[in-house]
Amino acid sequence: MVHRLLAGAFALFISGVALGQAPQSSSAISYTRDIQPIFTEKCVACHACNDAACQLNLGSAEGASRGASKVPVYQGDRSTAVAPTRLFYDANSTQAWQRKGFYSVLDNQGSQAALMARMLELGHKTPLTPNAKLPEEIVLGLNRNNMCPLPGEFDAYAGAHPKEGMPLAVTGLTDAQYQTLQRWLAAGAPVEHNPIQPSAKEAAQIADWEALLNRPGSTEALVGRWLYEHLFLAHIHFVGGEQGHFFQWVRSRTPSGQPIDLIATRRPNDPPGTDFYYRLMPVQGVIVHKTHITYPMGPQKLKRVKQLFYSGDWHANALPGYGPRHRANPFETFEAIPAVARYQFMLDNAEYFVRTFIRGPVCRGQIATDVIRDNFWTLFQEPAHDRYLTDAEYRGQATPLLAMPGQIDDVGSILTLWHAYRDKRNEYEKLRRDAYAEVPPPSWSTLWAGNDNALLTIFRHFDSASVSKGLIGDVPKTIWLFDYPLFERTYYQLAVNFDVYGNVSHQAQTRLYFDLIRNGAEVNFLRLMPADARAAILGDWYQNSGKVKMWMDYEDIDTDTPSALKLDKRDPKRDFGLKLIQRTGSLNAAPDPINRCQGAYCSRPQMSETFRDVEQALSRLVSRPAAGLKVINQLPEATMLRIEGPGGQRQVYSLLRNRAHSNVAFMLGEAYRYQPGLDTLTLVPGVLSSYPNFIFNVPASDVPEFVEDLEAARDDTAKFERIVMRWGVRRSHPQFWQYFHDLDSYIKETEPVESGVLDMNRYENL
Repeated sequence: MVHRLLAGAFALFISGVALGQAPQSSSAISYTRDIQPIFTEKCVACHACNDAACQLNLGSAEGASRGASKVPVYQGDRSTAVAPTRLFYDANSTQAWQRKGFYSVLDNQGSQAALMARMLELGHKTPLTPNAKLPEEIVLGLNRNNMCPLPGEFDAYAGAHPKEGMPLAVTGLTDAQYQTLQRWLAAGAPVEHNPIQPSAKEAAQIADWEALLNRPGSTEALVGRWLYEHLFLAHIHFVGGEQGHFFQWVRSRTPSGQPIDLIATRRPNDPPGTDFYYRLMPVQGVIVHKTHITYPMGPQKLKRVKQLFYSGDWHANALPGYGPRHRANPFETFEAIPAVARYQFMLDNAEYFVRTFIRGPVCRGQIATDVIRDNFWTLFQEPAHDRYLTDAEYRGQATPLLAMPGQIDDVGSILTLWHAYRDKRNEYEKLRRDAYAEVPPPSWSTLWAGNDNALLTIFRHFDSASVSKGLIGDVPKTIWLFDYPLFERTYYQLAVNFDVYGNVSHQAQTRLYFDLIRNGAEVNFLRLMPADARAAILGDWYQNSGKVKMWMDYEDIDTDTPSALKLDKRDPKRDFGLKLIQRTGSLNAAPDPINRCQGAYCSRPQMSETFRDVEQALSRLVSRPAAGLKVINQLPEATMLRIEGPGGQRQVYSLLRNRAHSNVAFMLGEAYRYQPGLDTLTLVPGVLSSYPNFIFNVPASDVPEFVEDLEAARDDTAKFERIVMRWGVRRSHPQFWQYFHDLDSYIKETEPVESGVLDMNRYENL
């Protein structure tokens, strides 16, 4: 875990290398003690997960030894799928990775130094001008075309890109760090492997959970499979476990008590090919925030699972297979398990499940995020009001219609497959519409309010997104309502069945169907609105070309059946949002005085006087359209404000730009549907993005002036440049890494389980 240089976690590191002491002799250099901390501080922010440049993952000795690859993970137009390259999964030795096309960045090349040594030398001899804007020829972010030179291609790369050594376009290594790495590389880059081992308390709980999922019998095996498919992405943390220890569910050829022999299938519901056991494997390497989707486990959770799945009188007579049909329709596959148990399990930790498909583990989520709005709330249907759970006849009619595309990836059949699944989905929507017209009108009791997962807020930041508990910000343009069929389909389509290594057909089918899922969540919510207001609200969500999409691909909505909610006819959606906040304060929904200021005081009352004044000043920036606060057009999507108070105090805020669109119903052409004059800002205490786009470090006493300057900057780039020069932390700032890692330090102080190294691939050159 990475924190700023003053953090206690780096005591050993600071006492030696980081404070500029003479580096140790090469024979004394330890990878674990000396090298990984440097990688963690200066490299992991770009070199982790699937979006690591050239697939070079420096979060562990295994990743450094694996090396780099020229094959991009993200290639939306490829006609055939590529082999998965998941570290710790798809190969278990350097030689095996090299057979998959990876090449070493650590090995000396005859008389020439290792590729990493030469990349670091290129970066070290061309330092950046402190806190200056980077040269325009250095392309960053998603537009960068990673060259990934082989060792023999380095000279040509350096000649063409003399300012693009490593670390790329950011304040680089200290002299001591540089010398330590070069000595280590010159000595052959030896690594030692120190895998995380569970503590005694963790091992005992692991044994209990593995025993549960591996119980003998068809009924037990079906439950074990369903639980595994719903938890395979989770970073499990145990009650009483060690800080920083997390575990993942895998399928192994070996039973509990023996070393794990991992079965690495593309998807968790692919055929295992052999007898297997569900096992909990420690998560190795540096924890990075973007893949860190946490899930708590302990004795109470174990008791809850047994209560949900084993207390009823039901049995599975046979086990389903693992073919395309069973992947496509989990409702049919797990039909024997009571639907109410499945839904309630998901509701108990709804934030985790929404994170799996909104925040996602694939580290570049535009396949999903370009179909959602930049800010919306998510609600869930009370199980007692979900007809799929309560009406067996309806469930029997609905189940065959809930299959999802993406299992067959024949490029020539994209449109045929899409139309078939679209028509099946619309048949289900018609069935649902007519069935719900026969039950009592929806009321507040329609909404699930079982715990603090019941109300969630999603913020989209172009190709990534965050999920938080509670209702944050002003009442958004759209609100989603999940029932069980929609919640489960979304999870399976975007998490279980999605293959980031898949071809264009698979990815297009996934994206197109998620458009229908979003529409379904919106239509579910519309049922709460007055019948005569629904068409107008839907029309506002699908303006211009969206009306064509409604005509082409969506089932008609119910504009007749009444709602039992009493709402202001002038703006029922906003009235609903405000009443929801009032009714659900105990569920982490209220208040949000910064973004929803109701009076003269627009700050959190529990803050010190200094930070109440800070929040009061910052509140002037939020919930205003860009037409009236033109500086919004110059701000990136996820700006972090680090506010320094007296006595070393500091608070961190996320200033999020909510981009407005006439509709989000199409795969392409987002720029044509963008409505920049309607963009707004939301200010949220804490770090609400794995990918900070920029940091402003502002003394508390400067905040009123900072706000005034932003208001005055309007569209004037020169005025905005002066703001960035005074308070901005550019990539070239001498203290860049201290400020950048302090964001994670703040997470560790406020939500320690959620802590992980943030990503700087989207850090902008303001």
